[in-house]
Amino acid sequence: MRRSHHGGRHELGQNFLTHKPTVSRIATVVAGTSGSILEIGAGGGALTGSLARLGRPLTAIDIDEHRVGQLRRRLRGVEILQADAMRHPLDANVVVGNIPFHITTPLLRRLLQRRNWRSAVLLTQWEVARKRAGVGGSTMMSAQAAPWFEFSLEMRVPAWAFTPKPSVDGGVLRIERRESPLIPLSQRRGYEAFVKTVFTGRGGSLAASVGGAARVPTKTAKRALRDAGVRGEARLRDLAPEHWAGLWQRVQR
Repeated sequence: MRRSHHGGRHELGQNFLTHKPTVSRIATVVAGTSGSILEIGAGGGALTGSLARLGRPLTAIDIDEHRVGQLRRRLRGVEILQADAMRHPLDANVVVGNIPFHITTPLLRRLLQRRNWRSAVLLTQWEVARKRAGVGGSTMMSAQAAPWFEFSLEMRVPAWAFTPKPSVDGGVLRIERRESPLIPLSQRRGYEAFVKTVFTGRGGSLAASVGGAARVPTKTAKRALRDAGVRGEARLRDLAPEHWAGLWQRVQR
């Protein structure tokens, strides 16, 4: 395979998923969704072929023009495009992909800002998948998105399931857009700024951090936390999406 004019394997983050049981597992998760599918980072097409067998509208994109040409010859019933996932419209019902590890965070940020898709099944770095799914507690990025999306961790994928083998394991992250958001979308920017200030502010306690972010006395913040269902001994990472939504509604008053 010739080198793409966008760069080589290292520049493009090409670690191809070659473990067939993992490919099958991802395809099974996607089969539980509905509607059109967009696969990003199609690479060698291991997952593309399994997705094509689902019999749904499928578009696969990859930035490597040589990989795209190869896939077009192999999978004639699939729309295969040379495109950059950081620029291509993410407008299918379901977004699937083995995400290049070096663009995981910016691509997730971009995906979560788009409104047209309903489900996403993404193979990312293990730590990213684990943190986004809230394993071990809430993070700032998961808390910022939680009122509009539900995250779940489907499986861990060992590094040896890829070729070439990366230095870290992968994880399959599933994201579902909430049918009934916990907070109106019109308030998203203000809510995200509030969460960021709570996480990054200096407070010494959860109530003090919330009070500083909301610009209210700590006593008022304690009452807001209690009314939102947060226990007195809870830490920042213990807050569930419903806690964040309830807290936001109360500090708005």
